[in-house]
Amino acid sequence: MDRPSTSSASPSSATASPWVVAIVGLGTMGTGIAEVLTRAGHEVVGIDTDAAAARRAVTALERSTAHSVERGRFSEAERADALARFRTFPDLQAVAEADLVIEVVDERYETKRDVFTALDALVKPGAILATGTNALSVTRLAAETARPDRVLGLHFFAPAPAMKLVEVVSTVLTAPEATAAVTELVRTLDKEPVPVGDRPGFIADGLLFGYLNQAAAMYEARYATREDIDAAMRLGCGLPMGPLALLDLIGVDTATTVLEAMFEASRDRLHAPAPILKQLTAAGLLGRKSGRGFYSYEAPGSTAVVPDAETPGDSHARVSGRIVRTVGVAGSGTMATGIAEVFAKAGFDVVLAARSQEKADTAVARLAGSLDRSVAKGRLTQEQRDQAVARVTPAGSYDAFADADLVVEAVAEDLLVKQQLFQTLDKVCKPGAVLATTTSSLPVVAIARATGRPQDVVGMHFFNPAPAMKLVEVVRTVLTADDVVATVHEACAAVRKHAVDCGDRAGFIVNALLFPYLNNAVKMVQDHYASVDDIDAAMKLGGGYPMGPFELLDVVGLDVSLAIEQVLHEEFRDPGLAPAPLLEHLVSAGCLGRKTGRGFREYARR
Repeated sequence: MDRPSTSSASPSSATASPWVVAIVGLGTMGTGIAEVLTRAGHEVVGIDTDAAAARRAVTALERSTAHSVERGRFSEAERADALARFRTFPDLQAVAEADLVIEVVDERYETKRDVFTALDALVKPGAILATGTNALSVTRLAAETARPDRVLGLHFFAPAPAMKLVEVVSTVLTAPEATAAVTELVRTLDKEPVPVGDRPGFIADGLLFGYLNQAAAMYEARYATREDIDAAMRLGCGLPMGPLALLDLIGVDTATTVLEAMFEASRDRLHAPAPILKQLTAAGLLGRKSGRGFYSYEAPGSTAVVPDAETPGDSHARVSGRIVRTVGVAGSGTMATGIAEVFAKAGFDVVLAARSQEKADTAVARLAGSLDRSVAKGRLTQEQRDQAVARVTPAGSYDAFADADLVVEAVAEDLLVKQQLFQTLDKVCKPGAVLATTTSSLPVVAIARATGRPQDVVGMHFFNPAPAMKLVEVVRTVLTADDVVATVHEACAAVRKHAVDCGDRAGFIVNALLFPYLNNAVKMVQDHYASVDDIDAAMKLGGGYPMGPFELLDVVGLDVSLAIEQVLHEEFRDPGLAPAPLLEHLVSAGCLGRKTGRGFREYARR
């Protein structure tokens, strides 16, 4: 190249040699990338045949740099220099002196091919050509040029100025020195470059879009409302956005295009776009940019959601729940103790019953210790702590539930164990008591049928740790009475939990969407496509996930994860849901995650 090696180039260094970078396509992504490069000290040539798009890009840079001056991050002189480094042009002739050209035009192969063949004739011999595609074949685009060794993918994430991840996509034709040069440039932008091979979706979108597709299919099947699906994934997994809101942000048409490309490559039915995505695209309901997608918005481009025909009313308010004053909690483990704490802090009288008095006493002692930690952190007063502990009565027999209005079971995740417990509850609990199971994977109706009152049985799936997690999945069977569902909703409101409704099928909402995503991450490692560390980094930096998939698998436990994936596969019989053999092998080897000191990573023994 006609410039110093990027190994010595750094925008923060006084001796840095800036790149000349051309951005072809000044939409939202192109404008964002231009801002990142301009702020880092590089010369940026913006190219768009639409003069209005070029003006918007300049205005966006003017606005963002003005904010930086107001916040003390830029001086006026630095702002003037940055603005002078960004120039816009209406045609590709302006790329002649560029060291790097980044194409971010429409996600259509023919459009990108035409751009690349034109660029090939215009750029200087050493220039690198990069495509911003997240779905199309970079190899195929490279083969359309006379310089396939200088072609790669450079996948930024929106909004480019804020998101840290950049996937650097090498093909079998890309020269290692070209990849190395661009990777080093990305690092100087204060971004995290992750190396990936050329397949649709790469890492982040390859995992993300399968999950989004399943969420769309779940909504289309009317298994749960759009609001409940989105709330479940935000509150149950700590995600910044729910999947349907995210589809509206990305663009329903864009998601459909990416999924089509992924399905073409994988032939995995989980990647075949849900019919609802194609229907919305055909109708022009593309999400925020069109003013309507899964949700309705104030105006095209607006972020403000407005009520529409699908906005749910409070259907539970039309049915009165049963009165709940005393709550029984069956079990003595972490979940049972956490649920007892939740109800006691909310003012309910709680009976915590276990198989022995000793186990019940130990559980209540752990509950008291948890409340002590809350006092130490200033979340509770000593008086509130003492009152909560006083409301909990430990018992060594389930007979103590005789006067309970609501009984929540949190024993071992074994169908026979739960059925035997519910047979006992059926005998000892008073008529009209609501019986709830916290199962995360077993059929609630099979538990309900163990009693003579299946209409009083409901799923009430808390998330761990129960005191901290806000979500409760309320699982109605085909036999559950309306006032039982209303009772559980009222109880959730009383303990300040967010209840979402779903039907009685494996995984409910959260696990049915979460675990196929985790399984697909394992398959990426199994296929040697990417490393554990790179996949975790990609999902945290590119997807906004609080934990990478392998961090989460090791925390949950590989054996627990495998059991849930087996249940999902058995329920839905989809080959794409079959547990990854690598996961099965690790479990067989006793590598179960943090609890054994080794899973996908190794951990220090305590």
